[in-house]
Formats: sequence, C-alpha cells, structure tokens
Amino acid sequence: MASTYTPLGVELQATGENAGTWGTKTNTNLQIVEQISGGYTTQAVTDGSDTALTVNDGSTGATLSHRIIDFTGSLTASRNVTIPLDVQNFYFLKNSTSGSQNVVFKYATGTGTSATVANGKTVIAYAKADDGTNPNISTISLASDLVDDTSPQLGGNLDTNSFMIDFDDAHGIRDENGNEQLIFETTGSAVNHIDITNAATGSGAQIGAVGGDSNLNLKLRPKGTGIIEAMGATNPGSIQLNCESNSHGIKLTSPPHSSAQSYELKFPTGNVTADRFLKVASITGSGTTAVGQLSFAEVSGGTSWQAVKTSTFTAVAGEGYFVNTTGGAITMNLPAGTIGDEIVFIDYAGTFDTYALTIDSNGSEKIAGSTADLTVSVERAGNTLVYTDSTQGWLLKNK
Repeated sequence: MASTYTPLGVELQATGENAGTWGTKTNTNLQIVEQISGGYTTQAVTDGSDTALTVNDGSTGATLSHRIIDFTGSLTASRNVTIPLDVQNFYFLKNSTSGSQNVVFKYATGTGTSATVANGKTVIAYAKADDGTNPNISTISLASDLVDDTSPQLGGNLDTNSFMIDFDDAHGIRDENGNEQLIFETTGSAVNHIDITNAATGSGAQIGAVGGDSNLNLKLRPKGTGIIEAMGATNPGSIQLNCESNSHGIKLTSPPHSSAQSYELKFPTGNVTADRFLKVASITGSGTTAVGQLSFAEVSGGTSWQAVKTSTFTAVAGEGYFVNTTGGAITMNLPAGTIGDEIVFIDYAGTFDTYALTIDSNGSEKIAGSTADLTVSVERAGNTLVYTDSTQGWLLKNK
C-alpha cells in the first residue's frame, strides 16, 4: 500500500512501506512539521496575476507549510494569494510589498471569506477548510498592535500608565458622525496647537465641564509665568460673558492692532466698596507697555443732595443738606473723616440768625483745628466742609 499525504505535505507512510528509507522520510516529516509550527518564509507577489501556493508532498519548502509568510514585491493593484481548498492551518501574514496595495489571502476557488492584509500590516489568519466548495478564512485582531487594527475598540478604561498619547500632525479626535474634531497639531515654530472645529453646523465650538456632578467649574491654567490669551483674528480678541440663556452677552475687547497697545491693568487689591469707581491708582513703566494698578475710588466733583432736614441728624461724606431751623435750632453731627471728604449745608429758610445750626465734631476730631462745636448763625449761610487730617480736621471751603 502506497503512502498518502496531508494537505500540508506530511507523508503518511503505510505499514511496511519505505523499507530502508523510513528514517529519512520520518526526518523530512519532522522538518515539515517544524516549519508548519514556526517556520518563516517570504513569498514574492507579482503585478498582473494572482499567486497560487501549492503543497510539496513529502518535502520541505512549500510556502503554505510555513507559519509566518512575508509577502514581498512591488504592486500597483491589490493581488490575491491562494491556497488549496483542503488546507487547514493558521498563519501570521505580513504585507511588505511596495506600492501601498493590499494582499488578499484566500482559497483557490469558492465564495468563502478571505483575509485582507493591508500594506505594511500584519494579520493572523486561520484557514478553516470548513466546506468542500466554499471554505472560509478568518482573521484575529492583534490587540497588542493598534497600528494593524484599523478600527480598535476599548472594552474598558484606558490607563496610559504615566505615558502620553501622541498625535501626528493634523490628527485628532472626531465624534461618531465624523463632524466635530479636536485636532492636535504642531507648527514649524514648535508651537503646539489644539484646533476645535464644528463641521456639522458651523457654529462656535464648545469646551464644557461635563459629568454626573452639577455646578462644575472649568479651569484654565497656564504654565509658569505664561498667560491665557484670547486670540484675535479679523477682529481684535474678545471675551464674551453671556447671560444664563446664552442669548445675550457683553464683551471685553482689546484695542485694534493699529493702536499698538500692550499695557496691563491689575485689579484692586482692596475689598469691593459700594458707591466707588475704578481708577488707575499707580503706573509702572510708561507708554504702550505700562502696567496700571487699579483701585476703588470715590466719585468727586458732585454732591448727593438730601431731602430738607428739620431735626438733628448725622451727616454723610459726599452729601448736601438743606437745613430748615424754622422750628428751632438743629445740630448736624459730623462723621469720622477721610482726607478729601466733603459735606455741604445751606440755610433752607433763612432762619440761621434766629435758630442757629450747630455743627458737632466726631469724638476727638476737630473743626478748623478746634475740638469745639461750630455755630452757624448767619442768615442764608451756606458752605462746604472738607476733611484734611487729624490736626485741622474739617475746614470750611468758603468764608
């Protein structure tokens, strides 16, 4: 009885067959098994025709009887590499051809599935020989090599283990519709960019604090002495502060390029105080690059007039009083003074000569250098008190 052969070329010797050559054939079989289990070989793929892999019965060297097959050659179109219908094995297939073309690993005939090996990629393909007419070849994704997986998916959280995720120039992240993009790129000046686009609607891109918690802050932090810039484009850079419905907003806008301004404004270091305004209290440097320190200052040059006073009252700096002494003498108590504070009073009914206005200092503070009260008894008198310091206290502006 003659020997038979497996689809991968291993000789199955019949009983009593091959006397005198049994050992040699056995060694050849072991070599075939060895190359099937871990052998590496290259296979040239030619342009213009498919490549058929055939079995070498009882001898080594058949490409299809190797575990790892590295395809070589230069292609201008995708080419097929075929195996016989009865081959059952698994392979590591590498496409090392030039020309950026695919190599399709398939059975010689039939409509079963095949394994496409993209240029420069590696796949694990297993030939099933699961049908006499239309057998299938399936592939296994290489989880350790994301380059070879064109659609990798995570089954859980991605831990970068203190390493970074690097993006090539102009590559980034898209949503499932391929519209919004977060693009990481570099420029020739080594300045890193993150571009956010919205191809779906053309409206402004958004960076939002999201998650299961509510009332989350969104924090932007530069490195070292760096700053956060609102870049300009066709118009000067602006920061818009919206209402809660995001239907209205106010803008803080930089001067135009033509003004060549690079000055800096620093907000006040003191607490916010009612009825004050912001002013430049001091300047460091000069010109277009000066640094101005803002402070809260009191409005000067105006008086807040009050309703007519008909009884004793305590004055407030910055206010003016019509004092009516028709019903009897009135005392105006002065507040604690700060340099520049002003208080104005006028004889409302022309009766100060009958019932005088007494102006009482605050504690140990003084009026015109004296701790004594000031009596105003001139008909239709009116004047302004201005606070100077602890030595003179309140002084009359006019006499």
